[in-house]
Amino acid sequence: MRAVVGDPPDTTLRAPTPLLVSMSEIAEFARVRRPVVSTWRRRHPDFPAAVSEDAGRPLFDGARVVEWLLASGRGKADPRELRSELALFGLAALRERFTPRQLVETLGSLLCLRRLDGRPLPENPGGPSSGTGTDEELWSAVLRRAERIDVEDEFVLRELRSLDAGAAPLVRLAEELVEAAYDEHGAYEWLLDARTRLGSDSLAADAVAPELHRLLARLADLPLRLEQGESPVLADPYARAGDLLAALLDGTEDRERVTVLAADPDDRLARVTRRRLLLAGIDELHLDVRTGTELEEDLADPDIIVTRLPYRPGENRCALTALTEVERVADLLRPGRTALVLGPADALVGALRDTDAARLRSALLRSNIVESVIALPGGVLPFRPGYHPALWTLTRDPVPEAKGKVLLVDISSEHLTADVGLRLAEDVLLWRTEGFRPLDGHDPRYGRVVSVADLDRAFGGPLTPPAPPASAIWSDTVLERPALIAEAEARLERAEADARAYEEEHGPYRGGVLRRVARLPRRITLGGLIADRRVTRVSGHRVSDQHFSADGHHVVLGPEEITGERPVGARRIDRLVLAAEYDRVALTEPGDIVHTLAPRLGLYVDHGGLSVVVFPARVLRVAPDARRPLTPRVLAALLGAARGTARSPGAVRPARRIEEYELPDLEPDEVLRLDALLAEAEHRERLLRARLDALTEARDLTIAGLTDGTLTLADPYP
Repeated sequence: MRAVVGDPPDTTLRAPTPLLVSMSEIAEFARVRRPVVSTWRRRHPDFPAAVSEDAGRPLFDGARVVEWLLASGRGKADPRELRSELALFGLAALRERFTPRQLVETLGSLLCLRRLDGRPLPENPGGPSSGTGTDEELWSAVLRRAERIDVEDEFVLRELRSLDAGAAPLVRLAEELVEAAYDEHGAYEWLLDARTRLGSDSLAADAVAPELHRLLARLADLPLRLEQGESPVLADPYARAGDLLAALLDGTEDRERVTVLAADPDDRLARVTRRRLLLAGIDELHLDVRTGTELEEDLADPDIIVTRLPYRPGENRCALTALTEVERVADLLRPGRTALVLGPADALVGALRDTDAARLRSALLRSNIVESVIALPGGVLPFRPGYHPALWTLTRDPVPEAKGKVLLVDISSEHLTADVGLRLAEDVLLWRTEGFRPLDGHDPRYGRVVSVADLDRAFGGPLTPPAPPASAIWSDTVLERPALIAEAEARLERAEADARAYEEEHGPYRGGVLRRVARLPRRITLGGLIADRRVTRVSGHRVSDQHFSADGHHVVLGPEEITGERPVGARRIDRLVLAAEYDRVALTEPGDIVHTLAPRLGLYVDHGGLSVVVFPARVLRVAPDARRPLTPRVLAALLGAARGTARSPGAVRPARRIEEYELPDLEPDEVLRLDALLAEAEHRERLLRARLDALTEARDLTIAGLTDGTLTLADPYP
């Protein structure tokens, strides 16, 4: 990335220098492939001209390129994100001068100063604080404003004083971010979303996945409290960068009625959170973020607590410590108030060997404050892939129908999709408001309601559901399982009858092979067959994944289908989309051989044709009127059996190109006999597969029914 905003500052009067981007970088922020940019440049005369070169590569004015993309509607990026993406490239250009953390903290401070002052950072065009003044004049003006507005150094002063006029380009970038995001809050949230891309691992280490953010926001149910006229108090005693509090505020109206209490032992993170909440719309008088581990309880009592317990590596992790921290959070709750606590699954869910830890967890359960225990899937903490998280929801003085019981949920083996998160949140919220009502159909779709007394008797045992949810046991899939098994058994019986009938008519499989005593057939490469025009090569096509569907008109054949990693027919494309977006795509013809060498050799004979072959897969087409014709089955079989086709472990490329594969040049009568033999083998294979599929389905359904306790076997088994 080249940007003169990253050069050493000078004191001359100058205008901001444009950010220069290459064609690869244009493709990145336009969300297209690199050749597409070359096509735009060639076909559209109004595409911005290159303004410079770097090692022979043309460089373009990034702002002009963004304007062209917005005006032409080209590219796949959201128009609202284009300017933000360009600003990110500008930030990346400054990483040699500033650390990633400095970039985030300084830009956040500048955005916060802009909000506190209510005016743009470079003001009075042409004056000392304008964007056209010297860097020293601009930075001095910014510092004076910070000293006047943030006298007690609560938000910005410390960060801005730590830098000199060399940080003046960040003032201009802050304005560009605000222009792209429409306000300071949007700009700061976008900046924090990009912290990983900027390399600020220390700020991103405790981030959680967006799906978990949405689940926590639903479980907190802040909008409902606001709709009921409350002025809720949010709290997080382990706030870090304020991600969880920001998730609860996202999409919430009337933020001026919300009070937020937070704390974190890291002073720099506490200041990041303080700025973040102020920019999110929390009134300065209703905001208290402390350095340490204690909340300012004199300001207000928390109504909703959302927190993530401090991360500790496995060798230093202690279940008793984690549960003590949960108890500390529980002590902050008044009657009817809720807490969401994210922590290690081995302490919150797993079996406990430590007697003190087991005793404390049992005491928390007996106190009727634990509302639900949720084992979460891995991957919801992107920077801790080996960390297994769990979530406790706590409510002081639950409804009478929920007393003495707890909702246990285990979704650790599922993907936390939007649908799963919505259903799980509905289960917990319904449990919170109505408790256990088994007679009106309000069974949880995830988890089981379990008696605390039963858990207490299993002292230290795991807090996992003892059985699948009742809704799953009584679902249509489960109720229909015996009928589905009967259908599979009937298909198996029919498949066996078909196989017996075929064998009675055609006899057992006999290849009729003999040892060859004549001269071995001459060898020929696939390249030789192509040169003799006995085989034709056809290229695959580049098709965007977004145009694939499950119910289109044409089958898509790519490396995944050819190598068996994906079933043929799972990906399809609509013919109208094909005609509109890919007018030059040619469909396969019946008998075409689709092949790939990546990730390994794969061959597939498309007997039906009318498929779309996706690069890097390619097509070989046999010429039926050649002097020594081959058939598709025979050519595919010989290529698959060719020597030296495997790729050695670690090799980037295959040992040889497919055109170099050597094949026996069989006589025409041998080709016909081999083709008939292969067709016979394929037919018998289909008969065997029908039996295997039916038997597998019946077996798997039976095992599933016995596993969840909804089926049993006749005694004795026949």
